[in-house]
Amino acid sequence: MPAEQPMYLELDGDGPLHAQLTRALKAAMRGGACGGTRLPPTRLLAQELGLSRNTVLAAYEQLRAEGFIDGRTGSGSYIAHPLPEAPPPPPVVQQEIGPQSVRARRMRDCHDHSAIPGRDVTGAVHSFQYGVPMTNPALTTAWARELSRAAQYTSPKYPPSQGLLALREATCDYLARRRGVHVSPQDILIVGGTQQAIALIADVLLDPGDTVAIEEPHYDAIRKVLLSRGASMQAVGVDAQGLVVGEIVQRRTKLVCVTPSHQFPTGAVMSLRRRTELLGHASRTGAWIFEDDYDGEFRYEGKPVPALRSLDRDNRVVYVGTFSKAMFPALRLGYLVMPPQLRRDFIAAKWMADFSSPGIEQAALAHFIASGGFERHLRLTAQQLKLRREALIDGLRACSRGRLQIEDSQAGMHLVVWLPGRGDAQVDALVRHAQGQGLGLYSIAPYYLRPQDRGGLLMGFGGLSVPQIEQALVLFRQSLDAVFPVLSAMQPPRRPVQRPTMRNRRGRSRAS
Repeated sequence: MPAEQPMYLELDGDGPLHAQLTRALKAAMRGGACGGTRLPPTRLLAQELGLSRNTVLAAYEQLRAEGFIDGRTGSGSYIAHPLPEAPPPPPVVQQEIGPQSVRARRMRDCHDHSAIPGRDVTGAVHSFQYGVPMTNPALTTAWARELSRAAQYTSPKYPPSQGLLALREATCDYLARRRGVHVSPQDILIVGGTQQAIALIADVLLDPGDTVAIEEPHYDAIRKVLLSRGASMQAVGVDAQGLVVGEIVQRRTKLVCVTPSHQFPTGAVMSLRRRTELLGHASRTGAWIFEDDYDGEFRYEGKPVPALRSLDRDNRVVYVGTFSKAMFPALRLGYLVMPPQLRRDFIAAKWMADFSSPGIEQAALAHFIASGGFERHLRLTAQQLKLRREALIDGLRACSRGRLQIEDSQAGMHLVVWLPGRGDAQVDALVRHAQGQGLGLYSIAPYYLRPQDRGGLLMGFGGLSVPQIEQALVLFRQSLDAVFPVLSAMQPPRRPVQRPTMRNRRGRSRAS
């Protein structure tokens, strides 16, 4: 039999005291009190609540009459089991929501959290989800060790808003070796990933109504942050050489957002001529450039492409990188290279946002980079991603049969696969069929503002091993054959019939 347990009771102040106590006891019983538990003696409960004993006796008597408690002579009162069923709750009256801020309305209007592109597909056995980094058990072990070490010596005080000096120094060394960007630790701001970086850029550089040029197609999360700040969007086309700089409105544009080293989502690499043209545009018009180098670490053929920031002589580029893509999204650490004239503004904006990024994680990451662990992780990851990418490309070519066009960007963790002659609605049909087979596929359509004349898929390979990619491709081929069958495979073309000829008496031939 459960022993007597303390009960938290709060009177609601509505009506007689015994009625208030009765309601409070019912709520406590329905809130998890065990059947058979002994209630406090009436004298003790009256003392604890500052009530008269008669008030408590009246409440107990009412509960006994309603079947909530059992009275046992000489033993006390006990909670009944089972308790009487609770009456149905009164209908909820929807209250009108008061006016929000203009920014809150913008955020609500431009973002639906239940419809974020690229999310997990429910029930999928395999998924070509993009933006998912490779799972590395060795990294998990190493990171746990770094966190444990950092927790022992990291100051419990607030870290500097700009970020720990050790991590800023390690980031500078990494950028010089890997991305050709030579800056000092005072130029680095540690942020909570790319998403916070673009929010800080918008806060520092934009006023409501300012025009921002974004790539078409583009990463929609960046556009939504800018819209929430009241920016006006100008979509600028992307071709095989990257952003078409000539389409930018010359005098109206305050900020240009680009992914020059590996355009998202198409994978195009901005040519040197276009880079020079964009930097010239910024210098002439006073525009700023947001360079999103979200996965510049992973390139599989040819020399690494230097960052646009490495060519900037006028300090117009705000360069942003992230450790979350190279390691794992839960890390939520990235960095922003601040133009010298904007350092104080960005540090103030970071302080306003969250004071600073977590200190223990910063210290752990700084040591992980300085000790060489980060470089070893990048080399292993690049080797494994190359194998996965090759397996995906080989499998897609095998099942294409003229139905697929593969954009091979030689970089990143996803491929774009076009379906020539098929529109977005037909691609959606393929996605739905694949989901029914347990395969997650993702259309490229959400990243365009304007409808396109061809549909395509974004196929990520970072989250699947080579055997898993091969198994997923079997499901993909089955869906492809079901939705877009190859007619020649179903009904081989008939050869034209050769009709025999006969000659008439004058030597002329005619068909028989």
